[in-house]
Amino acid sequence: MGVAPDHPRPFRTGAAVTDRASQIAAFLARHGLEGAKREPLAGDASARRYERLTTPDGGTLILVDTPAPAEDLVPFIAIGAALDRLGFSVPAILAAEVEAGLAIQEDFGDGTLTRLLNAGEEPRPLYELATDVLIELHRRFPVEEAACLNLPLYDAALFTQQVALFADVYMPAATGKPLSDKARSDFDAAWAAVVPGACAGPQSLLLRDYHVDNVMRLPRPGLRAAGLIDYQSAGLGPVAYDLVSLLEDARRDLPAGLEGVLLDRYRTAFPDRDWDAFRRSYAVLGAIRHTRIVAIFVRLALQRRRGYLLHLPRVWRLLEGQLAKPELAPVADWFARHLPPGTRAELVVPEPD
Repeated sequence: MGVAPDHPRPFRTGAAVTDRASQIAAFLARHGLEGAKREPLAGDASARRYERLTTPDGGTLILVDTPAPAEDLVPFIAIGAALDRLGFSVPAILAAEVEAGLAIQEDFGDGTLTRLLNAGEEPRPLYELATDVLIELHRRFPVEEAACLNLPLYDAALFTQQVALFADVYMPAATGKPLSDKARSDFDAAWAAVVPGACAGPQSLLLRDYHVDNVMRLPRPGLRAAGLIDYQSAGLGPVAYDLVSLLEDARRDLPAGLEGVLLDRYRTAFPDRDWDAFRRSYAVLGAIRHTRIVAIFVRLALQRRRGYLLHLPRVWRLLEGQLAKPELAPVADWFARHLPPGTRAELVVPEPD
């Protein structure tokens, strides 16, 4: 249930939808749930579908339906098991037919931190809980387990590859033409000048889409009060990434001053680390994430999924805040030369034909 995938959402034809419905019904029957009431849940920008199953006794479970189980269901199960062993709350997998892309998991309810914030709860305790999860994850996760879990490595090469989506999607939409070979080469070179240093520090499990939509509050003690979801794209990578994902959220502004308070909270937990290096990594990784997200939001809009455009000005503001920092100077210079006024937050994405 994260921000968006790096690939377009596939679709099923009418016949495929009918076949899938029969397959799901048979799966539920095999696990004694043929009588469950089924309620579709709001999804995200991925191809996964979720349904809440209500059993005759009033209990609830979640049905997971994915067309790409090797990409999401398999790692979700494996990474969830690792997180559970480390003492974090993740949905228990009660049944799974992995090759079919179907699973039944524990229902954490509807209490995402986003909904709690929207209902007027005090932001600081909720963000402190989410920050404390990262602190403990970065203390507890054994880096050597990444190989056992077959985790992707979020290194300079992968981050550079991901940020290239901006050149391929956003720039043609904003300027009406693809980048020239020279401009594209300069784009790659600008990022290559800053990304490796951001990846040089401590590493841990990188959850990748860690923000208030993907953390739920549970009636459990301590850190187990934070229910984690949507971690199937996790990998091994720099520790600053998930913190900047949480504190510079594409879809939500934090109260003034809270980001600094939470950064200090994280810093206090690791007094022996090079804090200047961490701040540089935080800035660069934030810029990478924001740059990728603005490209994804525009691509979704071009696919008639225009709701994400509501957040474009915020993401641009966050991105420009990072570009103003000295460690992003080569990238900021490229943006200044190739994105004139009217092509950033003010961009109007035309309706597709």
